[in-house]
Amino acid sequence: MGSRRLSLNQIFNKKSLICIFTGFTSGLPLFILISLLPAWLRSSGLDLKTIGLFALIQFPFTWKFIWAPLFDRFTFSMGRRRGWLIIFQILLLISISLTGLINPTNQITVIAAISTVIAFFSASQDVVIDAYRRELLLDHELGLGNAIHVNAYKIASLVPGSLSLILADIFAWEYVFLVTGLFMLPGIVMTILIKEPDLTTSKPKTLKEAIIEPFKEFKNRKGLKNALLILLFIFLYKIGDSMATALSTPFYLDLGFSMTEIGLIAKNAGLWPGILGGLLGGIWMIKLGINKALWIFGVLQMLATISFAWLAHVGYNNLVLAITVSLEFFAGGLGTTAFVAFIAKTTNPKYTATQFALFTSLASVPRTITNASTGYLVDFFGWQDFFIFCALLAIPGILLLFKIAPWHQSE
Repeated sequence: MGSRRLSLNQIFNKKSLICIFTGFTSGLPLFILISLLPAWLRSSGLDLKTIGLFALIQFPFTWKFIWAPLFDRFTFSMGRRRGWLIIFQILLLISISLTGLINPTNQITVIAAISTVIAFFSASQDVVIDAYRRELLLDHELGLGNAIHVNAYKIASLVPGSLSLILADIFAWEYVFLVTGLFMLPGIVMTILIKEPDLTTSKPKTLKEAIIEPFKEFKNRKGLKNALLILLFIFLYKIGDSMATALSTPFYLDLGFSMTEIGLIAKNAGLWPGILGGLLGGIWMIKLGINKALWIFGVLQMLATISFAWLAHVGYNNLVLAITVSLEFFAGGLGTTAFVAFIAKTTNPKYTATQFALFTSLASVPRTITNASTGYLVDFFGWQDFFIFCALLAIPGILLLFKIAPWHQSE
């Protein structure tokens, strides 16, 4: 594999700083939907089955590859990526800030509608951010650059999953959502200050080319069989981890933890392990390569899921809660870092937005469709057996690594 050296310039540079901001502004809207929204609905008296079904509002993350070609083909005055990005960031700030004005007890349909709108804006922002980041980073920078992005993505969860929950014990929900929405401002400032990446490839000349060629190019480059295996792997690799965390906040509430305890312990216990996992993931990938990282991080991710079953068995215990969340953030950060780097490496720079959107859309299917069943699965299994079931779901994705990323394969 050759010598892999790590210098401080690879970690502390302008590109790394940009990846911090892209990760934070990308993660914030999603974690509002999967952390803050369920807590709001649960505290308003909604049952777990209804809250679980709210995962269906995330369909835009599954289907974003359909409109992604528009972002490869058309350009605004601020540039091919920045022009689209500033539009979606401003729309997200407005829609998130207004959500708290709705009453969950008698306007659940309106909440579902505005949540779907937020999901659409968020998914579209992700398409543009992923494309920008892939075009910004050179191939040898993908591991660490995506590690920093994923790490900042995880840190963004501490706003809706920690700060907002603490504020909810003090202020009305309308103010909680307003403050949470204002955290989109750093991303807006970043978009104004950064420049478009320098590209050696030209953008698609027609919308037809932007729609059809990304899929043809991927199939021809990998071969039909390998292309299908890659798509199946992308679907399965994070499915267990995703389902295990889908109802984490209602899970903590059911164990008897207060909103403030969840905010201070459950979320902040993941801060430093999340930072450590994200950075170590990028550094280890430089040493290991993406293939070996996918193996090691995938197994650690599965073990972290089992720790939730341990918490369910123990019940209300602040120390066990802190350990469980720390393991999840650390292992989840490692797994996501390798996973995103693998996806980025698989794309062609000419069709970055569409191909990246296709791959990440597949990865989001479990979070959107299968997660909608989590409330019913918990009702059937109980919390402890549910988490064991989620851990077992990680095995097929790991086994596909024999074909997708063999341990000894040269990269």
